[in-house]
Amino acid sequence: MITRRHFLNTAAAATAGVAATSANAQGFLIPEQQLPRIVRIDRDYATGEIHVEPNNFKLYWVLGPGLAMEYSVGIGRAGLYESGDFMIQVKKEWPSWTPTPAMIERSPQSYAQFADGMEGGINNPLGARALYLFSGDRDTYLRIHGTNAPNTIGSAVSNGCVRLVNSHISDLYNRVPLNTRAVLH
Repeated sequence: MITRRHFLNTAAAATAGVAATSANAQGFLIPEQQLPRIVRIDRDYATGEIHVEPNNFKLYWVLGPGLAMEYSVGIGRAGLYESGDFMIQVKKEWPSWTPTPAMIERSPQSYAQFADGMEGGINNPLGARALYLFSGDRDTYLRIHGTNAPNTIGSAVSNGCVRLVNSHISDLYNRVPLNTRAVLH
């Protein structure tokens, strides 16, 4: 039988490994307040769900009633953040990336060169892992993904996706099963 104390101690040990790998992620020192941690939450979020709170740049993976793994995130810039209720129907390691037609139209100088796509890898904007958000059977083209720009965590700069430091998305990716509900508030 797993006691609450055993669960919390095990989770804390697992979190310590994520924090340690984050201290120098991608050559960028992650501020201590942006490291993943287990927190108490006073929201009525269901266990096993992801909730993104854009106003405080946080993503919560709900572990149990009143308890969540908290990750710092970057979100979509003004006019591009899309709230909603989604399901994670695809997960990919080192995903390829193709900018959407809207992205190319908004900023052709930045994105037109990638219209045919970009292979996965450290220079890819989706980073190490990606969770693909669907509405019903429709791919929304919104992702919860890694980033090769860790200094953007805690800001609204993306084209609508939620981004985490690569080591943090790798940790979340390993925790989250397919068909997980993800709510972008």
